Amino acid sequence: MERRFRSLLPLLLPPLLNFLSLIPVSGIGGGAAGVIKVNYKFAGSDASLSALRAHDDVRHLSIIAGVDLPLGGTGRPDAAGLYYAKIGIGTPSEDYYVQVDTGTDITWVNCIQCHQCPRRGYHGIELPLYNPKDSLTGKLVSCEDKFCKEIGGGLSGCNANLSCLYTEVYGDGSYTIGYFVEDVVQYDRISGDLETKSANGSVIFGCGAQQSGDLGSSDDALNGILGFGKSNSSMLSQLASSGRVKKMFAHCLDGVNGGGIFAIGHVVQPLVNTTPLVSNQPHYNVNMTGIQVGHVFLNLTTDIYMADKRGAIIDSGTTLAYLPQMIYEPLVKKILSWQMDLKLQLLHDLYTCFDFSGSVDDGFPTVTLHFQNSLSLMVYPHEYLFPFEDLMCIGWQNSGLESQDKQNITLLGDLVLANKLVLYDLEKQAIGWTEYNCSSSIQIKDEITGSVHLVGAHTLSRGSRFSLRAVFLLLMMAVLHGLVQ
Repeated sequence: MERRFRSLLPLLLPPLLNFLSLIPVSGIGGGAAGVIKVNYKFAGSDASLSALRAHDDVRHLSIIAGVDLPLGGTGRPDAAGLYYAKIGIGTPSEDYYVQVDTGTDITWVNCIQCHQCPRRGYHGIELPLYNPKDSLTGKLVSCEDKFCKEIGGGLSGCNANLSCLYTEVYGDGSYTIGYFVEDVVQYDRISGDLETKSANGSVIFGCGAQQSGDLGSSDDALNGILGFGKSNSSMLSQLASSGRVKKMFAHCLDGVNGGGIFAIGHVVQPLVNTTPLVSNQPHYNVNMTGIQVGHVFLNLTTDIYMADKRGAIIDSGTTLAYLPQMIYEPLVKKILSWQMDLKLQLLHDLYTCFDFSGSVDDGFPTVTLHFQNSLSLMVYPHEYLFPFEDLMCIGWQNSGLESQDKQNITLLGDLVLANKLVLYDLEKQAIGWTEYNCSSSIQIKDEITGSVHLVGAHTLSRGSRFSLRAVFLLLMMAVLHGLVQ
């Protein structure tokens, strides 16, 4: 499910304000680097094409070596890919399954007020609804809280006695509405080579009350989303501001076996060349300077690649790759010129497909994306071509045909990110990658001792109770009465 580009919808403000009066703040009791185990929800399964689119205590003030997030799922276009993780929330802790998403800032899970939320999700996994009243450490976030004011949750009519609300709207038209809570989140702290210990930190996250659209699909449901965006509201930023972790993380999404590596901390091996992040952008944007098909560059000027001044968005929560029409058309034309006798078909009015029985890596060219600071990213034919209905379909998508919010953007998802170690260094405002075996391990530096520890790959088996997809549904708060009575 493609869900990018959230925004506040003015039409949702009236129900938000009405809901506000139902949530009094009173009544609920109230570094280090780490690792979160992540899995891919759709590993080894088929999915429709529409699905493709569509710590230590703060008092210690010591930064740990890192955090390990065990991964599940895959990012293959033919498997509607999303990568998910399991985290613990509350005291006592309860497990929730969430998508690790670099394109989203807010972490949220579905809450007890969400009467329409699925109670079972992917492969029949039970999806508990979080109840802040059941946690000894859970508490509501007031409208007067600094966090609420910084993220724009302090709407007109919101005062110190009321809870801070949020809404997330996605590119497919689905949305979630809820309120913010603060509670303890459990994660795996890196303690040695391929070893972790339990750690926790207090994090503010969204408590979802209602959702719309595909977010309510019981077949695909997870508990929520783990936001790893760059804003101050993300889980990464909150842990970093409390001194628990460095503001840097990396992922290696295994497009072959599923799962992979997702870790917070200072990666020292493999070495990764980086390119600067575009300033004043809400997402992880970088400047693309050219595209090479085989040994030939597309005959396009640099101005075309950077025409909108936003650059290309790097987003692990998107499955495919979207290019502006002026780039998409010559790219696909050049790729198809390697097989002149292909009979093209348009499936579902969206996907260019053709009959091809040979090896795609032998019959089609590698596509190389070039970026500022001479950083390049190679995408092989088996990564941008995928089988569907006995045909081969092209994973590159024309964003010129998308809705207004996504029109003619450059958005690079798992299609190009898989099988690469991608490093996000917010300390230096840079991002980089290198081709890597995502079934192996990486090395993370302990900032206190200077020692280096191995962090290995994970694959949350779909056959186990941990193998669900972590795309959690966003929520609306129409039925939140009686929360803190």
